Amino acid sequence: MEHLYMAFDPSLYPEFEKPTNGKTSGTPSVISISSSSSSSTSSAASTVAPTARHRGRTTIVISSDEENEDMLNAWPDWTTMMLYYKTKGTSTPSSLWIHVQVTVQTAVQCASSREEISKAYRYVQLGPGHGQGRTHRDNAVIHICCAISHPENGPHATKQSSSAKQFQDDSVTQLLGVTIAAINTTKDLVPIALAKGILGTIANILTIAQSLVKNKSDFQAIADKCETIRDILERATKDVTEDDLRGYLGHALSQLNKSVNRINSDVASLKEQGFWHRLLSVTIDRDQIVGWEKDLDQVLVLFRTEAIAGIAIRVEKLALGPRGNTHGINDIQYRPPVPPSPPSMFYGRGDLITELTNLVVNDEHIALIGPGGMGKSSLAKTILHEAVITEKFTDRRYFVTYDGMDPSTITFEAFMTRFAEALGIELAGTNPVQQISTCLRSASALVVLDNAETFEEAGESSALREIPQAIAEIACIPGVILILTSRSRRSAPNVPWITKDIPPLDSNSAQEAFFRIYRPASRSNADKGITNLLQDLEFHPLSINLLANAAQQNGWSPVILLERWKDRHSAVLDHGEGKLQSLSFTMQLSLSSPSIQKLGEEGRLVLAVVAFLPQGLNEALSKCILPSTLQIDTICDILWRQSLIYRQGGFVKMLAPIRHYVRDSLPLPDSICLREIRTFYYRTVQRCSKERDSHADIIISDHLNIEHVVAFDLAHIPEETYRACWEFLECLEWHLPRPTSLTPAIFNIIENSSTRTPKAHCLWYLGWLYITLSQHTEAMKAFNAVGALNLATGNHGIVAECVSECADIYRCQGRFVQSQQVLEGFQRSESWEYLSEPTKAQVWYFLDIARMYTFATSADELF
Repeated sequence: MEHLYMAFDPSLYPEFEKPTNGKTSGTPSVISISSSSSSSTSSAASTVAPTARHRGRTTIVISSDEENEDMLNAWPDWTTMMLYYKTKGTSTPSSLWIHVQVTVQTAVQCASSREEISKAYRYVQLGPGHGQGRTHRDNAVIHICCAISHPENGPHATKQSSSAKQFQDDSVTQLLGVTIAAINTTKDLVPIALAKGILGTIANILTIAQSLVKNKSDFQAIADKCETIRDILERATKDVTEDDLRGYLGHALSQLNKSVNRINSDVASLKEQGFWHRLLSVTIDRDQIVGWEKDLDQVLVLFRTEAIAGIAIRVEKLALGPRGNTHGINDIQYRPPVPPSPPSMFYGRGDLITELTNLVVNDEHIALIGPGGMGKSSLAKTILHEAVITEKFTDRRYFVTYDGMDPSTITFEAFMTRFAEALGIELAGTNPVQQISTCLRSASALVVLDNAETFEEAGESSALREIPQAIAEIACIPGVILILTSRSRRSAPNVPWITKDIPPLDSNSAQEAFFRIYRPASRSNADKGITNLLQDLEFHPLSINLLANAAQQNGWSPVILLERWKDRHSAVLDHGEGKLQSLSFTMQLSLSSPSIQKLGEEGRLVLAVVAFLPQGLNEALSKCILPSTLQIDTICDILWRQSLIYRQGGFVKMLAPIRHYVRDSLPLPDSICLREIRTFYYRTVQRCSKERDSHADIIISDHLNIEHVVAFDLAHIPEETYRACWEFLECLEWHLPRPTSLTPAIFNIIENSSTRTPKAHCLWYLGWLYITLSQHTEAMKAFNAVGALNLATGNHGIVAECVSECADIYRCQGRFVQSQQVLEGFQRSESWEYLSEPTKAQVWYFLDIARMYTFATSADELF
């Protein structure tokens, strides 16, 4: 036989092109049916199926000899043939005949010509000398699989006969044999031990299927997958050493090894259980096979790239469809990106960086959430440069920043363009997600989406819908890990994010960061005051940086710095443009987000309330405290998602820098809101008693808020506040004894005829609170002030009680002489004449006690 022939339909096989000048280009040029002579071949073919022909199809014969064309047109609908491929080896003087087994399934004409059968064609060359422009050597095998997908429905669709099914199974058995032989051949040739192991495993899977399984035809897809694995491993490991496995190729091979081992374990366990010797439902068997196919598909996608396999596969063809589609990645314009440098100063985040790095290495997607200035971007940049990260992802570490884009106008196209620019590619066409995905599939990649609140808060409804879908699709790419930094908690759904709320710095790290910038003449003298100041900032990283720079650039001493902060608060934190130079700029970015803007005045009102109340807003009581704000729960949820507030201990709170900004730049809660807050808290105080009840629980939980409201009202509406003030002090004495910040406010009440009595009442309960706390000096000061106020109003009985309490405080301190002197002095005062006899008796009682202790002390001194 001098010529070889092959029949095919060029409309269905556009990639199978006729060779030029008789030279092969990775495909055999001529194929013919196996026989000792052309005449016998023709006779054999006509004997098998004299009437079965390719009806309505064009058959092309690549050959200079046309005498066998009629025979080729007579191929039956299903037949298995032995073909030979003749090639001239460059290393031997004679021609080589290489045995090839081919399963050919010819087309079946449908009743309607419009329903042309879909035909999937796969052509794979096997052997050590498979490359373009190279010749085939000994033991090379060519496997041509023409798979026909028959329509299951239609007017002429018929059920496959049992004999046809058996014939199909026999064909697959022969196909499995060829595939196993090819795999074993490649296994001996690949240089990598891991690849050899994978090939041995899939050969074992197919051997079991070939020898034991009954429904072999169902395994054709698995055989195709195994053939694909064989081809990929041969190409991908060409000229590769074990040292090259430390990068992405090693990762991909490892994942493939896990997948084929799982399948092999399933197959082996079924064999051991005698599974293959019993008749099994084809449906169940197919379900398991489909599961194996999906498992392999998920891993094989890791190898679908020219960069890894080192083979001539067009990226556009793999990812974007048929040849001629020019809407793909412009490879010529690819510019490898350089990740941003890590921050030059970064303190107190060592443990957090280690934790986050481990999550990334373990293929977890991370969402870093926190208010502006917490260091989310700095964390992400630092992680990009960790040693284990650079080792795993090499130069495929991308930082996509959406800083500076307007959330209200950002579009899906703008989002994808910024993404592509960070990857170093240019987009063209109508499917940017697919183009970016193609780029990312080529190897493991770590992508940081910085300032994600910009697109998470997209104002355009289409962008708000399409962007999360795109992120979810990208997150599903094997080997691609996402880190998202955002003030918003509206992370893309359908992505298994591990959310990490970024905490403030600890005290030591805050001081280290502050004094790294601010260098006073004597740090030892500044430490205490600066520590308190940084604590007032709640160790907020950006605020610490801004404050240190302000002090250093202005040459402030520690004393002047503390004065500036006391006088100006958040204004000290504004000394430049941009979010890294100004707290107000950072805050305005958050307040201008579409979600906050949609809340309108109610949103700003709730912000003002949370900033006004030092403890924040008690969420369980929020509807009672602000009954006119009907959507208070929804508003709090939105503010929390935007990181303007945080939840702790049942309260919604603000970080100190944000609170200072809101207080300085937003108006106070309006009069209606303040009246509602006042009404709720004052009613609670009024109803509170010594018994522990629900009112006492509110006093205990909200005591700082109540105290602040009382102090605020004492300065603005004192006449309406005095009663609430002394009742609150009494509640503290009963249920939560502690020093109070109301002391200076009470002492500073202006004295006149209308205020002396209520002021005296406030001081009286203040004194008893300090006695409960054993703070006798403060208590005596309060009682003396009460006595002076009552003396001015002529209430001598109260004056006597104050004197008696002061004398008893001296006695408790062991100052018996002073106790006696106070009481004796009071007997000589003008108030003594106005006292009732019972009151005088009480004074004498305290005096006798004081004299008794004084005498005992004198006796001890005598003896």
